[in-house]
Amino acid sequence: MPHLTETAAEPRAGRREWAGLAVLALPTLLVAVDINALFLALPRLSVELGASAVQQLWIIDIYGFMVAGLVITMGGLGDRIGRRRLLLTGAAAFGVASLAAAYAVSPAMLIAARTVLGVAGATLMPSTLALITNMFRDARQRGTAIAAWATCQFAGAALGPVVGGLLLEHFWWGSVFLLAVPVIAVLLVGGVLLLPEFRDPDGGRMDLASVALSMLAILPVVWGVKELAASSASAGPGAPLAAIAVGVAFGAAFVRRQLTLDVPLLNLRLFTQRPLTLILTALVLAGIAMAGTGLLVTQYLQSVLGHTPAQSALWFAPMGLGVALGTTLTPALTRRVAPRTAIMGGLTLAAAGATLLTQAEAGLPVVITAITVLALGTGPLFALGTGIVVGSVPPEKAGSAASLAESGNFLGGTLGLALLGTAAAAVYHHALPAHVPGAARETVAAAAAAARGLAPARAAELLAASHAAFLSGIVAIGLAGAALFVLAALLTSLLPRANAA
Repeated sequence: MPHLTETAAEPRAGRREWAGLAVLALPTLLVAVDINALFLALPRLSVELGASAVQQLWIIDIYGFMVAGLVITMGGLGDRIGRRRLLLTGAAAFGVASLAAAYAVSPAMLIAARTVLGVAGATLMPSTLALITNMFRDARQRGTAIAAWATCQFAGAALGPVVGGLLLEHFWWGSVFLLAVPVIAVLLVGGVLLLPEFRDPDGGRMDLASVALSMLAILPVVWGVKELAASSASAGPGAPLAAIAVGVAFGAAFVRRQLTLDVPLLNLRLFTQRPLTLILTALVLAGIAMAGTGLLVTQYLQSVLGHTPAQSALWFAPMGLGVALGTTLTPALTRRVAPRTAIMGGLTLAAAGATLLTQAEAGLPVVITAITVLALGTGPLFALGTGIVVGSVPPEKAGSAASLAESGNFLGGTLGLALLGTAAAAVYHHALPAHVPGAARETVAAAAAAARGLAPARAAELLAASHAAFLSGIVAIGLAGAALFVLAALLTSLLPRANAA
């Protein structure tokens, strides 16, 4: 597989390519900020638009559903019609949909705008990553470029709630959507001037049956996992499990079709390459651990410590900034140690951070230190692992490989919320004393609500019990996260040394 190892003959990127990288960082930063800022805007926009509880869920979830269902399709589409064309088309649609969302006059209009945002968002990540792979053929330069790309992604995730909080203090809720418009304008102009076009000359026509099967496989699974994570009382466990089973069945049909097509939507034979499979598995495991711990810590900040959403965003920002710092430092680190060693060492550090989370009873400083160390340790995996995935295919197939990396990240995050969220809820439930009333046994937020209707002494007793039980859940998730990071480290130790660059 000669494309896995670069040679000295590969051309080095110049000023135009580095300027183009700055343009490609814009959609990465934008999407991360946009998604996270919405959570703060939701209460206000729900009141002003009169959104029901179900409509609020769709406002939040429809974006992720569309991205999950279409990212593989968009990666293959970019290979066929051109990565720059797809990126700029998606960016223009993202800008128009952001305007529509900002000035929505009803929940239905906002949900429709968010749907278009999801379709457009699915074009952005695989297109940017594929273009980086095409523009930076030299292995070391490509590693630096991908590290910068990943840094913007996680910095945006950390800064999104902070920016959203500042906007909401001075402007109306639509301002969090308008933030995208000037960024999109710069992207469109800079993209035309600086970004080259790449496509696969042998890409063939898009197989629409494969597109349909991929969505029918992914969407029911994502919905089912999210419902299980929320322990939906309305649907019960039967409906989510049935949805997951349906998704798995369609997934099997998708796999069979891809293996029979001459030009598949997703080349599943890529998984015979050990570096790609090991890295994708590690990305999923790390995503599970990070999403699970992130969910618990944000609940801890608000429901246990009583911070406002804006205050919680500030306290939680070190997790995103930790990943950003880790990815930024990775190129310098790989000048001293092998990439495989950097990834393994980082994941070991992440396991130490997760282990420190088991000491959450010591207070907020320990919790923030734990998530910062945990996040810092994942930096080399996200920076170098993504490069290994896209470097495992010829440049003309980079879009499909990039969609695999994005799918792995999304799958890990979704599973983390479901599996670790459900596990923490079970620990919380069983750690409470038997006399705690039923509603308060569900969540720590429900316990706080129940306490407001009790006498002061009984309220204090209930709150103390619920907080202690919630901390037991954090301890359990810390241990689970540490185990996942150790497993990921062991898997990456199997990377062939020659292919880990």
